[in-house]
Amino acid sequence: MKTVRFAGTDLTASAVVAGMMRITDLSDADIVALVDAALAAGITMFDHADIYGGDHGCETRFGDALKWSPSQRQSVILQTKCGIVPGDPTYYDFSHDHIIARVEGSLRALRTDYIDILLLHRPDSLVEPAEVAQAFDELQAAGKVRYFGVSNQTPGQIALLERYVRQPLVANQVQLSLTHAPLIAQGIAVNMAAEAQSVSLDLGLLDFARLHDITLQAWSPFQGGFFTGVFLGDPAYAELGTVLDRLAAQYDITPMGVATAWITRHPASIQVVTGTTKPARLAEAAAGSDVVLTRAEWYELFKAAHHIIP
Repeated sequence: MKTVRFAGTDLTASAVVAGMMRITDLSDADIVALVDAALAAGITMFDHADIYGGDHGCETRFGDALKWSPSQRQSVILQTKCGIVPGDPTYYDFSHDHIIARVEGSLRALRTDYIDILLLHRPDSLVEPAEVAQAFDELQAAGKVRYFGVSNQTPGQIALLERYVRQPLVANQVQLSLTHAPLIAQGIAVNMAAEAQSVSLDLGLLDFARLHDITLQAWSPFQGGFFTGVFLGDPAYAELGTVLDRLAAQYDITPMGVATAWITRHPASIQVVTGTTKPARLAEAAAGSDVVLTRAEWYELFKAAHHIIP
């Protein structure tokens, strides 16, 4: 399994992350089997959020099913997120009190004394960065959170937080797949006025992350678009499917493995956050992380995914 080092920390994690957002309805035995399959495939990092499965629902199922000993807990990296408040309307809350309360809830649900990485989940337009800084300081001083990051945030939003917080922001979890890749595609078609691909939708997020040693984490790595369904096997991506099948046979992995390899091939050392509850698919993604596509293969996949190469 390819690994990724978080700059400025002592953490080295697997390039593939097991996302736990869909485990609410699994039995304890199924959750244990899923986690065991992840560990067997070399996956050492597990991703949560306080809202997955309801109010700490997936975190609770995870903690109750595993009941890890201290040594087992120390062998993995647990990441969770807070900041989204579901409802009508949904809103975002990066206030000091909300961050502290949600982390306390995550610690109880996960049955752990500490979280390795806490991400702020989507941007809060009403954020008071000084409150975030205070919460981070308190959580770190108490040993409850080791490191911090964000999710779905622009370079400017990250820079604003960085002006106040003392801790490095080590990760930014964003949507990225072969077919939903604006943060990569825009840079390839830059300045092509007639093409939608040339429009920046993230204000240079990819380059900012590389310049500031922020690890990008790709969520929905097999989605065709924004929750539009997976592109694997989708007739709308027939050309891409043909290339995926050929490379899968060439490298003795599956098309899902090739789609994973396309992301992990990028020199930004991007992590792939899966959302599957099927152990076999975790193994497929993990196997793909070990494949290093050639430049020609990487760009062939990019073009087959309906992106422009000028």
